[in-house]
Amino acid sequence: MAIDYHNLRNWKFEDRVDRYTARDCMIYALGLGYGGDPADDDELRYVHEEGTAVVPTFLATLGAPNGWAADPATGIDWVKILHGEHRMTFHAPLAAAGAVRSQTRVTRVVDKGAGKGALVVTVRDISDAGSGRPLATVEHVSFCRADGGFGQGDEPPQALPPVPDREPDCAVLLPTLAQQALLYRLNGDLNPVHALPHMARAAGFDRPILHGLCTYGMAARALLRACAPAGTQRLAGISARFSAPVFPGETLRAEIWRDGAHLQFRVLAHERNTVVLSNGVAGLAQ
Repeated sequence: MAIDYHNLRNWKFEDRVDRYTARDCMIYALGLGYGGDPADDDELRYVHEEGTAVVPTFLATLGAPNGWAADPATGIDWVKILHGEHRMTFHAPLAAAGAVRSQTRVTRVVDKGAGKGALVVTVRDISDAGSGRPLATVEHVSFCRADGGFGQGDEPPQALPPVPDREPDCAVLLPTLAQQALLYRLNGDLNPVHALPHMARAAGFDRPILHGLCTYGMAARALLRACAPAGTQRLAGISARFSAPVFPGETLRAEIWRDGAHLQFRVLAHERNTVVLSNGVAGLAQ
């Protein structure tokens, strides 16, 4: 079954309300490697119940309409779908406990051509469930490798820029744990390719891989450490393209270029010197 542009473009999602606690925020932070240095007070605040700070990308784990692309009515060959890009804009700081409302819509269906795949872009608006105050906008770009050639589509989203052609202003090394994917999956992404060796091999990997959104969250951790220590500023947004998988146990190297509140970055698997997140853009706010 091929993609029906009009059907997919007008796909209906039910609103979701998700409740979360400081414990959920701490589990997320632990899944990103926070607390690796028990004497680091700046990182300890993300993994302790007293005045818990929240990593803003925690909102990536709430409200996503998981599994919707597997519905046969979408026309998507979901087995071959890849998470291409992830873009988040933060409108307000997140409290350490509460409830959020998520409203998702399809904003673009892009035909790259027969044999070249398609892009499906969803936007998720997240707000405080009680007050309605906007908290974040999440743009999820899916690359549907087997679904091009349906003949009609939208313009692609504006391309994320490449990093500057010069040495980065700073770099942050972040180790990952051998069991980090098993920790991160406690946030709700139970895809077996991140946990079971035989499922990873079936997907073409010799061992389980780290969740892409874990790498993305670790990029946010690196940006906060390098550019907003001790909560002097907060992230206003972060966007990046997923370029290659990460294997738990590898070290990540976040390279950062800074121009005031405007940040560009990329993340590499340090030991392999392989770019795993590219075209990274972020911003800081007071």
